[in-house]
Amino acid sequence: MSKGIKDRTAAKRVVQQQLAAERRRSVTLWTSVAVVAVLLIAGLIGWGVLAGQRNDNASALTDPPGAVDGNTAFAFGSGPVTVDVYEDFMCPICHQFENASGPTLQQLITDNKVTVRYHPISILDRASNGTQYSTRAAAASAAAFVGGKFVEYHDALYAAQPAENTDGLDNAKLVEIGTSVGLTDAAFADAVNDKTYWAWATQVTDTASGRGVTGTPTVLVGGKKVTEADGSPPAPATLTTAVAAAG
Repeated sequence: MSKGIKDRTAAKRVVQQQLAAERRRSVTLWTSVAVVAVLLIAGLIGWGVLAGQRNDNASALTDPPGAVDGNTAFAFGSGPVTVDVYEDFMCPICHQFENASGPTLQQLITDNKVTVRYHPISILDRASNGTQYSTRAAAASAAAFVGGKFVEYHDALYAAQPAENTDGLDNAKLVEIGTSVGLTDAAFADAVNDKTYWAWATQVTDTASGRGVTGTPTVLVGGKKVTEADGSPPAPATLTTAVAAAG
């Protein structure tokens, strides 16, 4: 083969290699563009779904008429010292606190020394095997408040408190407990079954978290957290002393 033919063949091979490399670059470029486009579309769809969910939640929010403190609590009494009680109906320590100090709170209300504000929150949904018992119970307590039986229902829920890491009480039982304390009209049962106050329970929990509430029960007297020396919930004597000091 002559030198001229060899040179032309080599040149043709170089051109072919350059064209192939250019095609690979084009494929890579357009593949990258396609991937970015897919990710962008997926992101927009995801954002739209999330926004839709937020809008759904916002539209579903129903505040119980008569709730106080930014619609996060139910107030009882008219005394000069405000006592805020943050509780979760799945919390066994809350049950112990109510057994020990609940009567003292009620006596302080009767004596017109305090205004007690109950904040039912739901931080223990994880302890009910996916049934969201804490949210359901808090929402049911809101329906009980609207029906004029919050304290009675509150106490009955603790009397029937399920153990942590169980399914909790089902809606039929929540309605049955309501019936036992005088919530016999359809409005209460409908509120429980229709999730009327679920979004409210979530909002109360979020608000409590924003205020630094990290566990239950959390008890504030005159805006100050009150506990025993070991960090446990306040005993009756401690509550009484704290109220006297705040007053």
